[in-house]
Amino acid sequence: MNSYTSYQTFVKPSWSPPAWVFGPVWTVLYAIIAVTFGTVFYKSYAGEVPWAVALPFALNLVFNFSYTWLQFGLKNYTLASVDIILVLGTLVWALVAVYPYLKWVALANIPYLLWVSFATVLQLTITVLNK
Repeated sequence: MNSYTSYQTFVKPSWSPPAWVFGPVWTVLYAIIAVTFGTVFYKSYAGEVPWAVALPFALNLVFNFSYTWLQFGLKNYTLASVDIILVLGTLVWALVAVYPYLKWVALANIPYLLWVSFATVLQLTITVLNK
């Protein structure tokens, strides 16, 4: 599955970023995710943070990793749209849940939140334009 080539074939809004932007952005975001989500899982395992706080982080990873397969593997814009809304929803839930325990984790994920918010609007627009 070549997501770069597939992205080139979509009807996209004029404000969509070029395909080459996604790699560097996600490289930075996955570094943030690895450190912060890893901290939440470790702290939950150690009993320092309730497991209920780790749940939205785990769900976010499942939805995040499902997105590429839905959008570029299945080429199903509608399922990808539902999925990215779930990515955004679980991220907001995760940041609200973790804030009382690990404020820095919530703040460190603001770039991820901003990108996913943008990506959600982009995905919904692409879905409408490619129906």
